[in-house]
Amino acid sequence: MKVSVWITCLSDAVYPRVGEAMAKVLHRYGVLLHFPEVQTCCGQPAFNSGYWEPARVAANTILEAFADSDFVVVPSGSCAGMVHHFYEKLFAGDDQLVAQARALKEKTYEFSQFLVHVLGVTDLGGVYPARVTYHPSCHATRLLGIDEEPLTLLKNVHHLDLVPLPFAEDCCGFGGTFAVKMSDISAAMVEEKTEHILETQAEVLVGLDMGCLMNIGGRLSYEGKRVRVLHLAELLCEAVGLADARGELTR
Repeated sequence: MKVSVWITCLSDAVYPRVGEAMAKVLHRYGVLLHFPEVQTCCGQPAFNSGYWEPARVAANTILEAFADSDFVVVPSGSCAGMVHHFYEKLFAGDDQLVAQARALKEKTYEFSQFLVHVLGVTDLGGVYPARVTYHPSCHATRLLGIDEEPLTLLKNVHHLDLVPLPFAEDCCGFGGTFAVKMSDISAAMVEEKTEHILETQAEVLVGLDMGCLMNIGGRLSYEGKRVRVLHLAELLCEAVGLADARGELTR
């Protein structure tokens, strides 16, 4: 099967290690990722700001980029949610593009969804001796219905102490352009989120969306708090590496 990675803007420009970790984890199960270089932004920032025409241009590029893929794997519930819930609306009135958008939706999976539901992997045999808490991002939870997938993967990591995050489903305050347009409210929300994280006494915070993790990690750094902030793919990659008694996956 032809599995393509959609790296997303934040992972590409700011957190390339997330894509690398995801590729290493999937390679362990015989998945060699294809990377269409024409891929670009999903169009969500423009769409959420009311600029639908530029959003269509970006979205059309994505349709073309992954037209021949059997599966598309995304390290972001936000970008995957854009495809699942808004692409058909964006192209309403153009039957051909709506059909392409529907086809893309049916083969696009967030990383933890792909591991659990497509590959059938719930236990990677990893080891991670640390106290960890999990932040369920809004788009992954509410748009994609992701609930147990990341928690199952984390619970099956040996020696990992998974502690619940108080008020976990509260938004971190990022919300893309919301953090820019309403920065005071955004700052108050992320301050509250970091307070709850610190209550857990966790050494590591894990999530599925780099937008949320960037916002939370930035606040923790600003406050001088030493909590590692990792995407799920990063933690799983490190855990498997520890299980292999090496700093990288066994090739």
